[in-house]
Amino acid sequence: MEKLSAKASIGIQKSIFEVFEAIVNPEQMQNYFISKGSGKMEVGKEILWSFPEFDGSYPLTTKEIIPNEKIVFIWDPKSMVTIELLKFSENETVVKVSEEGYEMDEKGVKWTIGQTEGWANFLACMKAWLEYGIHLRKGAFDFMKTN
Repeated sequence: MEKLSAKASIGIQKSIFEVFEAIVNPEQMQNYFISKGSGKMEVGKEILWSFPEFDGSYPLTTKEIIPNEKIVFIWDPKSMVTIELLKFSENETVVKVSEEGYEMDEKGVKWTIGQTEGWANFLACMKAWLEYGIHLRKGAFDFMKTN
């Protein structure tokens, strides 16, 4: 059966090095995506990410890193995330995210829509943080917390 793919991309007006570091380094990612990370992304290493809107920590394993070019990881046993960085100009980087794995059925289509929405949010938040120092996620998903 055919596998589905969630995709999102954006241009960020920062160097490819700055964008790469903002993804692999949890100290930077805490400013726009996660609330806590257990370590820097490294090939073969399992790390934990915590999110401000969800309880608990979520494991991910980095499968491939090509510095300033590509990051591949698994955080859902059924899917694989690939983040590609393309130098558009000296101070502009195109970031492309794809997550593949679910089958072409009702559950897979629902998953693809949700993941596409999530990755578009990730990219917008990263752009806002890196370019303007704005933390878009702060309070954005408080409505999702269960009491």
